Amino acid sequence: MRPVTVLHLTAHLGGGVGKALSGVVGGAFSGAFRHRVVCLERPEKPLFVDRTLAAGGAVIVEPDPATLAAEVAAADVVQLEWWNHPATIAALCRAALPPMRLLVWCHVSGLHTPVIPSGLLENAERFLFTSPCSYEAEAVARLHPAQRERLGVVHSCGGFDGFPEPARRQVAGMRAGYLGSLNFAKLHPDYVNFLKKVRIPGFTVRLVGDTLNREILERQCELAGRPGMLQFAGYTPDVVGALADIDTLVYLLNPEHYGTTENALLEAMAMGIVPVVLDNPAERHLVEDRKTGLVVRTPEELADALQWLWEHPEARREMGEQAAASVRTRFAVPRMVELLEGHYRAVLEQPKREIAFPAIFGADPAQWFLSCQAHPEIFTGAAPVPSPFSRHGLVEKTKGSVFHFQQHFPENERLRRWAETVATVN
Repeated sequence: MRPVTVLHLTAHLGGGVGKALSGVVGGAFSGAFRHRVVCLERPEKPLFVDRTLAAGGAVIVEPDPATLAAEVAAADVVQLEWWNHPATIAALCRAALPPMRLLVWCHVSGLHTPVIPSGLLENAERFLFTSPCSYEAEAVARLHPAQRERLGVVHSCGGFDGFPEPARRQVAGMRAGYLGSLNFAKLHPDYVNFLKKVRIPGFTVRLVGDTLNREILERQCELAGRPGMLQFAGYTPDVVGALADIDTLVYLLNPEHYGTTENALLEAMAMGIVPVVLDNPAERHLVEDRKTGLVVRTPEELADALQWLWEHPEARREMGEQAAASVRTRFAVPRMVELLEGHYRAVLEQPKREIAFPAIFGADPAQWFLSCQAHPEIFTGAAPVPSPFSRHGLVEKTKGSVFHFQQHFPENERLRRWAETVATVN
């Protein structure tokens, strides 16, 4: 019997998506499935393309419409790697695609912008979330019970190869850190206001990642009377080395972030680093409060949590070991592959069918953009931005923002006008 061909349609192979997909291809040990990856944009870095090829997968970069249609026609299962990237929606809508068995793996929560278009949920033979928190999304709640039976959860994680097990050592004091972007669409905009409540003498947080917003954060520390509280380490490709200098991860994210499987958080936990997170939907499904980390809601709760960890180093070490054991089991690549292959087999029982993607997303790039907005009235009317947390995502230059779409479709007058309006948001 010939292997089942799974065609992955993805905007790119960068970041968490690239790591997860190369893990899927590399973990397909049974030989029952072969994987082909259509990458709609030319990769900025070759790492995960090379890993996919080395694992026996095929990668097709920037296909023309005829090549894409041929790949879809030949595939047994089309797996759409979903988030609101303009290149993805354009590929689906610009020309009719052959009949397919569609499985969607959704890499955003859908709780806030970008929301999941209802038509995409309704037309997929299987729609897989990367976090259980997506069941709380409005579009999911509106589904008919029969449609909800086609939903599932498969966490996207590339595994922890190269990340050492927790070191059984005692270190005096606390070495707090944060790993990830300092963009306020991701990092909590009030990060400093939370930290200034901490009572630990000489408390500092080592920030590993880009240095975006450094001046703002440093100024906030000065105004809070805590100059030097944040130590900016900058970006490093050596994640393991950076995490080796941290024993407590102060991972406070914007309540409206769109993430699901937070790879930076999981990688830290895999090394025995205790996370302290906010009670946001995605994080509460990753961290079990008081067992694999601490979940807080207010600056005062954060201060109490860090104080307890500082005063109880042995309990902190034990919690770190529990965190490592938990994530290395829950987010193991073989488990991810096993779950996906079970869904592939279920999808194969269905006939291929045509999907009218323009009916889902709209007829032009402006409508494509609006189809994923939680508050499209911001762009179509005079409605203000509904939440201070929303503003930071609005002004992103990529990540499916209006600027991202306008860059891809510069001829679209409505996108140009909306981009000019959003540029005035502060």
